[in-house]
Amino acid sequence: MSTTVVRVFTALRRLSPSGLSLSVASTLATLDREGPCRLTELAGIEGVTQPGMTQIVSKLERDSLAVRTADPGDRRVVLVEITSVGRELLRHHRTVRSGKVAALLAQLDPRDAAAISAALPALNALADLVTSPESKAS
Repeated sequence: MSTTVVRVFTALRRLSPSGLSLSVASTLATLDREGPCRLTELAGIEGVTQPGMTQIVSKLERDSLAVRTADPGDRRVVLVEITSVGRELLRHHRTVRSGKVAALLAQLDPRDAAAISAALPALNALADLVTSPESKAS
């Protein structure tokens, strides 16, 4: 089963429109979902080093997709926040990818499409486990 899940996730990543690397797209999605984050927190969520995340955030800033702001609770702390431009680009990527997935699902046998539809709640629960800080898989 795990080989199939990895194969499906890998194939679905290929459906993303070009223009954003997977790490940049993932970071934008995290900022959209989690809200403003400290750089170190963002690096931990994304599973990259702090210097690697600094490079990603610098690229996001250059492209006006994210900004660094001071934490209102502690002005010494810098937060990274998605911009409206970043949110719109992320929405566009999701729409394109969803359209491609829908087109592929339409080519499946109706029973297979129904089985995938029935599995979506379990797949969402799995995704929640992956993105939940308290239950990271090793």
